[in-house]
Amino acid sequence: MNTLKKITLLQFRNYTSATFGFEAPVTCITGLNGSGKTNLLDAVYYLCYTKSYFTAYQQNNVLHGMDGFRLEGVFQHDEKEELISCKWKRGKKEISADGVDYERPTDHIGRYAAVMIAPDDMELVNEGSELRRRWMDSILGQVDREYLERLMQYQRVLMQRNAWLKMQMAKPSGNSAELDYYNEKLAMDGTYIHEKRRLFINSFLPLLQDFYQRLSGGREVVTVQYRSHLEQNSLARLLAEGLEHDLRLQRTLRGIHKDDLEFILDGRMLKQFGSQGQKKSFLFALKLAQYAYLSAQQGHLPILLLDDIFEKLDQNRMEALLNIIKGDEFGQVILTDTHEDRVRAAFGKETDIVSIQL
Repeated sequence: MNTLKKITLLQFRNYTSATFGFEAPVTCITGLNGSGKTNLLDAVYYLCYTKSYFTAYQQNNVLHGMDGFRLEGVFQHDEKEELISCKWKRGKKEISADGVDYERPTDHIGRYAAVMIAPDDMELVNEGSELRRRWMDSILGQVDREYLERLMQYQRVLMQRNAWLKMQMAKPSGNSAELDYYNEKLAMDGTYIHEKRRLFINSFLPLLQDFYQRLSGGREVVTVQYRSHLEQNSLARLLAEGLEHDLRLQRTLRGIHKDDLEFILDGRMLKQFGSQGQKKSFLFALKLAQYAYLSAQQGHLPILLLDDIFEKLDQNRMEALLNIIKGDEFGQVILTDTHEDRVRAAFGKETDIVSIQL
């Protein structure tokens, strides 16, 4: 099991300088709204993935008036402790393990895992396909180094191809060698990514269905459909046949960057027809299945991060969720709540809980 023992925040969000310890299986971060509970939870996530869960802009993580931040975390794997340091200053990010810098921040991905469940996660169900692709890629990128490398390469070449398409509108050229190169690279990496995504859904779905049944009492059946242009034809052919349309709109319209996941409940689209309660149960099942998948693939239990979830759950769903995460298949839990007593009552006297009061 990988656990976080201690964290230090310097100029991160609303923290000037602070250190916190995590000595129990369950840590409850309590305090008034605006005290920094979610920021502390996000700092834990950042140490695992070298990025914030809630914002894509590094500057948003910096204490107001400062030019950078630093996070340090002491992790324990079995009997060994390791110090992870993440520093960002004026656009430069540095990540180190026990004082040794990584060549690239992505080299850290997969070393430590965390799964966050937060109120805004409902966007995964309700919003567009980009969020669902990003969620799927975040999982596969942790367990498959080649997948992560090919995905980043695909995204770079896609940007280059789109720039070429725009340039052709302003200044057409008869030389197709550059386009042929882009198409070949996209087809090669895109085909690999498509197959890995397909295999992932096949192995992930039984986990999702099991957790949904446990959370909902088995009243409905859920499934996930993976939708991709590559179901129709090879990516090489799709790119060749779609060139005229791509040139007209100045962007690449078909490929794995347009893939989507359809969440289905009892044969109907969850997004359109699911109730709020059904969507919540599905979302929690999705994240618990993500936890189980990462645990199986990486060989250790991730850290489970729960942001203000008890405020959003009815009694039945809360009891079902707690019965699951109190089991041996789950490890360290760090959560936020405005009421410590509510958390202690929910987990029961048999659970060792330490509270951090902000």
